[in-house]
Amino acid sequence: MTTSPTSLPPAPALAGTGIRAVSRWHVALVASPHLTALGVMIATEADVLSRALFLLSWAFINFALITLMRRPGLSAALSLIFIVLVVLCSQLKHAVTQMTVNFVDVMIIDGDSVAFLMTIFPKLRWYTLISVVVGIPLLIAMWRLDPFRIRRLPALTAKLAALAALAACSLTWPDESWRAYLDDSYVSKFANSGVVAIADLMRVGFMESDATATGALKFPLEDSCHPAKRRPNIILVHDESSFDIRRAPGIKVPQGYGDHFRSYDGKQRSFMVEGNGGPSWYTEYNVLAGLSSRSFGRFAYFVTRIAAGRVERGLPRALRRCGYDTVSLYPAHGAFMGERDFQQSTGIEDFRDDRALGADGIEPDSFFYRKALDALQQRSKINPNFIYVYLAANHFPWDHRFRPDLMPSWRDPGNLPNVDEYLRRQALSAQDYRNFRAQLKKKFPDEAFLIVRYGDHQPDFTSFILEPGLSDTEIDKRLMDYDPRYYATYYAIDAINFEPVASSTMMDRIDGAYLPLVVQEAAGLPLDPSFEEQKKIMLRCAGVFYDCNKGAEARRFNRLLIDAGFIKRL
Repeated sequence: MTTSPTSLPPAPALAGTGIRAVSRWHVALVASPHLTALGVMIATEADVLSRALFLLSWAFINFALITLMRRPGLSAALSLIFIVLVVLCSQLKHAVTQMTVNFVDVMIIDGDSVAFLMTIFPKLRWYTLISVVVGIPLLIAMWRLDPFRIRRLPALTAKLAALAALAACSLTWPDESWRAYLDDSYVSKFANSGVVAIADLMRVGFMESDATATGALKFPLEDSCHPAKRRPNIILVHDESSFDIRRAPGIKVPQGYGDHFRSYDGKQRSFMVEGNGGPSWYTEYNVLAGLSSRSFGRFAYFVTRIAAGRVERGLPRALRRCGYDTVSLYPAHGAFMGERDFQQSTGIEDFRDDRALGADGIEPDSFFYRKALDALQQRSKINPNFIYVYLAANHFPWDHRFRPDLMPSWRDPGNLPNVDEYLRRQALSAQDYRNFRAQLKKKFPDEAFLIVRYGDHQPDFTSFILEPGLSDTEIDKRLMDYDPRYYATYYAIDAINFEPVASSTMMDRIDGAYLPLVVQEAAGLPLDPSFEEQKKIMLRCAGVFYDCNKGAEARRFNRLLIDAGFIKRL
């Protein structure tokens, strides 16, 4: 009689015995997923530690499934499907966002995220359907043909041993956050992020906050906002990837370049953001919620998705208390990073994404300024308006001429090609803004406007031109340490038919989370209790928020907002 290596009954029947024999084909059937996974590891994992994490992850998934089904062949096939899905999803996500899949993507997956993927990759529906139609019969066949059985207790022991080793390696050598931008090591980074994310979630939750805090915030009354002066329309402009590039040595700029960064009073002010080279939503969280994305630690990349429906405090909500209608003009799909839900949580009533705006890919700034003018004409004349204008033309990459038909008289100053194209797009942006101001004056001659612009982050190439002699490792350390040189952009205050109210919050340098304070005070609006408390922090910490007192001020403030009901389930 032939038996399986586990001394348990195998699969095709021997005549008259009911016992199943094991052939070379059965061994090949069970071994093939393992050999395929080994090939995936060699092709995608970058170093020894990454491959060790891959193997531990592979062992954990296999033994976890064997514990449930006892069939090693089917368990290996399902494990391979999972591994391949992680690799493909990471490559897909990297193509869209320049970052690979993180375990937190799975933790907070929602309908909007799935809808976003299906929208930008419409063929994904068909690939999913075909995979299900073809895959299910194959898995059923493997279930029937797998001749091996493994006892559950040994499988459970092996699963726990693999998990313990995986956790030990991940906690000893956690991935640096910048590695998420590398297009490799998909499975090991996913596994590492899972261990670290779960550990952080158990330790502090999604967001850092004190267990208790002295004092309390009162809910503001809906009719408690009574400004002493005329309420201006407020326009907040998200100036994509914009900063004063003269901070880098040896850069040639066109004449009058610095004018775009000056405020109504002639001053140029510095704006400290929390992302470099790409994550616009970090700064968006700062300027709408008035809080720090860094309070979310390793979850910061997902800040808008996590905050959606949970953080119900922000600049738009405060302005609605003062009678404002609130509109957001967003240049991408509303499901991206949970944008629609997040902005509505902070008080945006009318959210218009690229579909609602009729955008066709990346549009010039003039497109969004024109939509802002249209929104002003459509809104009620009774209430003042808050319009959040999100620009996109200066988005990466800068390796080609964006809309060469625009600004045909442009001449490159003579820098590296991507720097010259960046400067050209900044010149386009400045030109479109000047035209927008002129149109506001022409179309609304009797209305008052406060306009606040800010750069959301520096372009990705500045990390190599700010200090040209640094190695990649030294640059990475600068970024991890939040060196101000790599996180400084600008904010500028402008006005039409309105004199901005000077206040102590209008500092030469502020952290992004304080911009809602600057906007409200410049507009002459009374602050609600949460912003009154935050103003005390701002003055006490000289414009620094998260880093003030090693994070203690931010943690205390988060607790006050939780206790007051402005932040929930975090």
